[in-house]
Amino acid sequence: MKMTREKLGALEVRVWSGGSGAPLLYLHGFEQHPGDASFLNRLARHREVRAPEHPGFGESTALEENYDVIDVALHYRRLIESWRSAPVDVVGHSLGGMFAAELAAISPHLVRKLVLVDAYGLWLDDHPLPDPFALSPRDLERAKWCDPAKAPTPEPSAFEANGNAEALAIFRAQNLGTATKFMWPIPDRGLSRRLPYVKAPTLIVHGEADGLIPTGYADAFARSISEARVAIIRNAGHLPMVEAEDQFLAAVDQFLS
Repeated sequence: MKMTREKLGALEVRVWSGGSGAPLLYLHGFEQHPGDASFLNRLARHREVRAPEHPGFGESTALEENYDVIDVALHYRRLIESWRSAPVDVVGHSLGGMFAAELAAISPHLVRKLVLVDAYGLWLDDHPLPDPFALSPRDLERAKWCDPAKAPTPEPSAFEANGNAEALAIFRAQNLGTATKFMWPIPDRGLSRRLPYVKAPTLIVHGEADGLIPTGYADAFARSISEARVAIIRNAGHLPMVEAEDQFLAAVDQFLS
């Protein structure tokens, strides 16, 4: 995947892109952009993948212009329109799943198919979610992975810290600070009221061992979206595209095809 910087008026967005074919927009999770990830490169074997960095994450600007999740959805609407390739398939993970669902609800003409991966955005009183920002680093790792002992260790370059612990800490704090703007408080951002407006065929992908978002939330998304179905990925937690890459890609490729 190649990283470029795209201008939207006065705003600057970093975008990782690669491949050719049907267009696909990937929206990343609450911790950081995955960069030149293996699963993105494999998705790009048969399609044109574009994976922008959310406003306020990393080196992408525009946080101050995006006050809530609707603003971010409209930001991505404008980005897609600037590419002149709509409609696109949209894959959103975690926080990116919430943004993807909002985009599909308010701009249905831009989304051909929708994939929500361990997505935030709903609240079930019977299954309250842990606050990822209040968890200790050790507890967060336990919640994220099916088997924390086998969890992959990202290279420092993935966080653009160049191995510098202080730079890594600042980078992570910036990203998590941005994420809290859209995820806290978790219970209600209004997505549940808007999900019935999603018209795109939808696949809900969920890691069976996700300790941040229980599998019951996958069923809740599916109940609110017509033409939605659920794919549970075994031996995976909150990041099935990393922990069970082959299973994840098989489910997504089959659905998008």
